[in-house]
Amino acid sequence: MTSSNLIHGYEVVIGFETHAQLATRSKIFSRASTAFGAEPNTQACAVDLALPGTLPVMNRAAVECAIKLGLALGSHIAPMSIFARKNYFYPDLPKGYQISQYEIPVVQGGEVSFYVGDEKKTVRLVRAHLEEDAGKSLHEEFHGMSGIDLNRAGTPLLEIVTEPDMRSTAEAVAYARELHKIVTWIGICDGNMQEGSFRCDANVSVRKPGQPLGTRREIKNLNSFKFMQQAIDYEIRWQIEQLEDGHAIQQATVLFDPATGETRAMRTKEDAADYRYFPDPDLPPLYISEQWIEEQRALMPELPRAMAARFVAEYGLPEYDANTLTQSPAMAAYFEAVARACGQPKLASNWIMGEVSRRLNAEEIGIARSPVGAAQLAALIARIADGTLSNSAARQVFDALWKGEGTGEGGDVDALIEAKGLKQVNDAGALEQIIAEVLAANPDNVAQFKAGKDKAFNALVGQVMKASKGKANPQQVNALLRARLEG
Repeated sequence: MTSSNLIHGYEVVIGFETHAQLATRSKIFSRASTAFGAEPNTQACAVDLALPGTLPVMNRAAVECAIKLGLALGSHIAPMSIFARKNYFYPDLPKGYQISQYEIPVVQGGEVSFYVGDEKKTVRLVRAHLEEDAGKSLHEEFHGMSGIDLNRAGTPLLEIVTEPDMRSTAEAVAYARELHKIVTWIGICDGNMQEGSFRCDANVSVRKPGQPLGTRREIKNLNSFKFMQQAIDYEIRWQIEQLEDGHAIQQATVLFDPATGETRAMRTKEDAADYRYFPDPDLPPLYISEQWIEEQRALMPELPRAMAARFVAEYGLPEYDANTLTQSPAMAAYFEAVARACGQPKLASNWIMGEVSRRLNAEEIGIARSPVGAAQLAALIARIADGTLSNSAARQVFDALWKGEGTGEGGDVDALIEAKGLKQVNDAGALEQIIAEVLAANPDNVAQFKAGKDKAFNALVGQVMKASKGKANPQQVNALLRARLEG
């Protein structure tokens, strides 16, 4: 820990608990629907409410999601795990307990690696366990009263718990983004934070270097990366101020208020003993065979970390490019389609990370909705590579494609180049003629260049480009002009 990692002499310690809603059509122990947006209390069946005489039955698809996560994170997948009842009272918990896993979770250990700038970081995982979600309390719509919507009760979750390995807000947000990418990449969670499909709880504490871990406060239900950063930053400042003023930190669960940018205590934080865990008598142990694991392994897609390494090896990309292009399966597929079609992987990477991403971000759309298809971008890059287009002219063609002026699978690029008169001049004879005219018209710049002033050369290049109306190949202009002047 270097001094640059300290905040006012304190070391920050952060751990995460993330609830990923599993992409199953029915709930974890019943056949009730998990579809989002239904009318309140229309998707909670007798099993979800634990009415007398009902028994939970494990959802096979939820178990397969857990297996896939364990494979993706290099975890141990327990051949036998058990379910427990976590007992607490809250109005939106219909049973008075939550079915979860405690002593023996289904996924054990593993790690998540990511980059903060150029530095690689790795966060160790403690576990990922299957559990059911509770319902939802609604306060703002009822004029001083609260309403309860039990549609989410019984929705399948994986709670993914880390060691307290993160030492800054930047690391915490980067970890959350990487985990979000993994669970959506392997298809076990849709990752919709606004709908509550991916909810993060951050355990934050501070301490003087070398001291034991400080008392943590848990920031609950962070539903955007922006709010996550603001909440953790505020909590760090608040804890340091409390300690500097001589106050002790009390363990608590807190909420972040985006309107004020502050955290506020919700309740005193419970420990495991307060929940009175005991094995659920209605659910047998969960057994996962090696054959079942191997069946799921065969269905796994190429993982982002492995794909990024392949992009470096196969396409010669820098690691930064490879990691950026594997942020989503759609982005990676778009890059590969462009790179293979044009044979210029680095140019393809530059354009996708540059102009394409800039336009997508400005219009807040994903790569799947890009108006410029992979075939069109590949055709455009091919025309840059073969000298038909200058970079500035290429941007004009790209702009036209983005606006929908071209149609077809890339052939429209050549039509646009012709229609707009953007074809680059590569004819040496034509360029020699333009250069001769420019040199004759600018004797002062010629004399300055011969006197050793490089700025004069740049001025002459500019005059040649102007005379060619920007169509001259800049590399050829430089070479021919320098040969003429030095000859």
